Amino acid sequence: MTFSFKRMNAIFQKDWKDLYKNSYIIFTLAIPLAFAALLGRIGEDDSTMQSMPITLAFVIAGVFVQAAMIAEEKEKNTLRGLLLSPASTTEILIGKSALSLLMTVVVIIGSIILSDFQVENVAWFALLIIINLIFYISMGTILGLLSRTVMETTIIGMPVMLIFGLTPMFVSIIENKAILKLINFLPSERFSAAWSAIASGKGFADIGAHIVILLIWAIASLILTFIIYGKRQFDK
Repeated sequence: MTFSFKRMNAIFQKDWKDLYKNSYIIFTLAIPLAFAALLGRIGEDDSTMQSMPITLAFVIAGVFVQAAMIAEEKEKNTLRGLLLSPASTTEILIGKSALSLLMTVVVIIGSIILSDFQVENVAWFALLIIINLIFYISMGTILGLLSRTVMETTIIGMPVMLIFGLTPMFVSIIENKAILKLINFLPSERFSAAWSAIASGKGFADIGAHIVILLIWAIASLILTFIIYGKRQFDK
C-alpha cells in the first residue's frame, strides 16, 4: 500500500469541520492561554512556572482534544469505517493527529506571547516541543481508543492530567523520596528541567540528558499507540 497524503488530508479536513461544531474543545483550548496570560500579568520568572502553560497545552490540546476527537468517532461509529478503510495505520494515525498537533502548536505560541516568555535557544526549544508533541498526542490517541465516549475521556484523562501535567506544581509539598525519584522521570519534569537548563545557558551535556529521557517516553508511547490501534482494528 502506497503512502497517501490525500487520505491523510481527507481525515484532517473532516476533523477540521467537526471542530467548529464542538464548543467543548474550543473552550478547553483556552485554558492554557488564560493561565499564560495570568503569569504574564504577575511577571512570574520562575522557570518551573514558566513552563507550566506549555505543559498544560500539551496535556489539554495534545491529550484531551486528541482523545475527545477519537472517542467521538467511536460514539458515532465512524471509527469502524476508518479501521476498515484502505488507509494504512500510519495514515490514519497521522491524519487523526494532525489537527491536535496544529492546535497544540498554536496554543503553545499563544502561551509564549501572552506570558511574555523569552525563548533563549530556539533550536533546543523546538526539539523539546517536537518530542513532547509525539508523546502527548500518542497518549491522547491511546485514551481515545480506550474510551467508549467523549465523557469517558474526561474521567480517564484526569489522572493523566494530574500525573503528566500538574505534577510540577505539587513537587514542593511531596516529602517521600521514592515518589520524588519517580516524579523526576516524568516528561513534565524533564521538560521543566530542560527549560531551566536552556534558560541558564547550559550546554549539550546538561540538556541532552533530559532529551534522552523524553525520547524514551515518546518512542514508548508511540509503540503502545500502534499496538492498541492494531488490537482495536483486529477486534473490529
